[in-house]
Amino acid sequence: MSKEIIKIKDLTREFTMGTETVHALRGISFTIKEGEFVTIMGSSGSGKSTLLNILGCLDQPTAGSYEIDGVSVKDLSRNELATIRNEKIGFIFQSYNLLARTSAIENVELPLLYNSKVSTEERRERALKALDMVGLSDRLHHTPSQLSGGQQQRVAIARSLVNNPVMILADEATGNLDTRTSYEIMSLFQDLNKQGITITFVTHEPDIATFSSRTVVLKDGNIIQDYKNENVQSAAKELAKLPKENN
Repeated sequence: MSKEIIKIKDLTREFTMGTETVHALRGISFTIKEGEFVTIMGSSGSGKSTLLNILGCLDQPTAGSYEIDGVSVKDLSRNELATIRNEKIGFIFQSYNLLARTSAIENVELPLLYNSKVSTEERRERALKALDMVGLSDRLHHTPSQLSGGQQQRVAIARSLVNNPVMILADEATGNLDTRTSYEIMSLFQDLNKQGITITFVTHEPDIATFSSRTVVLKDGNIIQDYKNENVQSAAKELAKLPKENN
């Protein structure tokens, strides 16, 4: 029986905008088990960004419960939430969020700077291993401006892995990439998932969702579908079908 990494029950999130109350999430419940690759889909206004912020401990629900790796986040202080973000979640954003004047390896080391249990030697070692996992061992000292969009996203993925998180949380991680690079990144996610890494991937692109093993669809703050993908596509195979680029 695989362990539940994410446990959400009757989760609601309301915002007050002037005199109006916006119901961003309307009492949703679901779990994500260790080793799953889940895509969360929904159009703009469906509640997926709100859900992402709660999953990432960047925001607190109005009501209901959220547990990550057995820890209930409800009554945690800001510092405790920051610790969970740093130690249990690997974030990947659409815009990479890399430091511009900093090399790939230094960008990857960043989350470990806040972890006093990790020595300088171990920090470097872990960063090297993470960059190796994403196929960038030969780009350690390149700054973001010397890397392509796909390479920058690989650095961001390496940075998300360096703390050995219980889950990777990706927000439209292929949103700024062309089709070929998107498939390369999805192929990398599939490889990481095969190694047992739990991935929650927020997207609005249906073709990207076909690479995951399960899809949760939100609409107007409700879950309208939650299904296992019986026919998971291989991103590497889809990549191979694309016409060759002329150099």
